Amino acid sequence: MSDYPILREAEFNRASIKQYYLWQPAIIMACTIVLIPVIPVVLVIVMLVMDKYLDRLACTLTERTLEIKKGLLNRVESTVPLEKVTDLQMYQGPIMRWLGLHGFRVETAGQTTGAAGGSLVNMIGIVDAPAFRRAVLAQRDRLSDGGGKRRSTADTGEEIDEARVLVEIRDALVRIEHKLGDRA
Repeated sequence: MSDYPILREAEFNRASIKQYYLWQPAIIMACTIVLIPVIPVVLVIVMLVMDKYLDRLACTLTERTLEIKKGLLNRVESTVPLEKVTDLQMYQGPIMRWLGLHGFRVETAGQTTGAAGGSLVNMIGIVDAPAFRRAVLAQRDRLSDGGGKRRSTADTGEEIDEARVLVEIRDALVRIEHKLGDRA
């Protein structure tokens, strides 16, 4: 999706994710009692589509972005700039805890809270999710601490020294002020 160097690819615990998507609907339907006869149908459907879903699942940390791909019918490809990331939530429900899975929510500055709980991206089953979270936050902090001094433009690939550009802008404004002052 982007041209930035890849720092880390998330791996997914495929077996546990399959178990989670089998058990979660089965338990919920069993609790309703009325839907118990539907459980076998749902389990067969989940087993048929789960491998295709897992093949589409990807989460990549690059130098400046977090890139996410997921979905079967509604395919989603998101590129989240790291400087916009405000929080990376880790969560575990009882079934996830039983299977050793973690959920991962990415929240960004300026996002609107909606029916999806307000998170921009929600992923389940990243292997060693706490370490992946730390890596994303560390890279975000590196960018905010001064990693933005040199930036590569997407069009030409040449680097721009932001401090030099700001000095040139300041000098141009001083020249404009002098010319306006001379006219007055």
